[in-house]
Amino acid sequence: MGKHEQKEFGFGTQIRKSPYFEATVRWGANGFSVYNHMYIPRDFGDPEQNFWNLVNDAILCDVAVERQVEITGPDAAKFAQLLTPRDLSKCAVGQCKYVLITNAEGGILNDPILLRLEENRFWISLADSDILLWAQGVAINADLDVEIREPEVSPLQLQGPKSGEIMKTLFGESITDLRYFWLRPYDLDGIPLIISRTGWSSELGYELYLQDASKGEELWEKIMAAGSPFGLKPGHTSTIRRIEGGMLSYHADMDSSTNPYELGLDRLVDLDMEADFIGKAALKRIREKGVSRKHVGLVIDGPALLGPNTRFWALEKDGECVGKVTSAVFSPRLEKNIALAMVSAEFADHGTTFDVDMPKGKTTATVVERPFFDPNKKIAVA
Repeated sequence: MGKHEQKEFGFGTQIRKSPYFEATVRWGANGFSVYNHMYIPRDFGDPEQNFWNLVNDAILCDVAVERQVEITGPDAAKFAQLLTPRDLSKCAVGQCKYVLITNAEGGILNDPILLRLEENRFWISLADSDILLWAQGVAINADLDVEIREPEVSPLQLQGPKSGEIMKTLFGESITDLRYFWLRPYDLDGIPLIISRTGWSSELGYELYLQDASKGEELWEKIMAAGSPFGLKPGHTSTIRRIEGGMLSYHADMDSSTNPYELGLDRLVDLDMEADFIGKAALKRIREKGVSRKHVGLVIDGPALLGPNTRFWALEKDGECVGKVTSAVFSPRLEKNIALAMVSAEFADHGTTFDVDMPKGKTTATVVERPFFDPNKKIAVA
């Protein structure tokens, strides 16, 4: 894709622009939304082509909206553990963990990636909610020696099967031994970076955390130039691929009233560890009582959806509302409408059918296994 004539975008000065903003517009970004009080590119043309670019070659995505909450100080590890029900006692320096941040009721406030950069230095790489304020509030009465701040760090995601070859071109052979969910510092011609083998795509991929905002456009152009022989395209996070992979989106698939057990994320909760964390007592009660609803995969009958759902579509059983579709899209690879939904626990078994109340009328849907593609995540781990 060539460079396009620049177009002016604006939500007002209260919404921040990333160091890559002008570059994304030059490379064809047609639309933005707001995430963590920042612009995020959502449109580089046909979303189906963006999906094929991702799964066949590679795409570069501006995800500087993944703001970092940095925890430092002698008690940084204790404080990080206080925020999450996942046992962090074996999280090594240089390792990343997918974690949940829970409130006192066990509700999920965010589902970020935690990066341990040093013994007493952590980043929480956020989904879309204000965890900086939460963490600073918790710290006031935690009686722990920590500092909580938002550093000037701006991630890019390079995702897709060709991403490894592009990274070798940029960083040499040493990048190939960076393991899945591990990180390492790099310097690319004077550009300071933290690089992790992570991403929000279910594909092979890397996240490049830029630590000098003045070099954003330089970094973007270097990656696009290195990726040109491999078919690299500018892009945005793919709703199609993330639903295929069963990946969750905060505010769509969960919010502060959702607990980990409803999402089937029991593996991220360790109630038996000695360390305390916010929500531990509530999650013990929920585990003992059981959940009243569950998050499931659905196949929705009818014509191909023209785009992702923008409302929560009601799910009905015998005329009664028993749940809602949280995320839905048409998968061109699977040639079916696939969705994630929250339903009453008694209707969560595979094969259960519902009526779906959609904008143009009702259709039917069936509970199926998820993820819909590559269920063991062999592609991302490879």
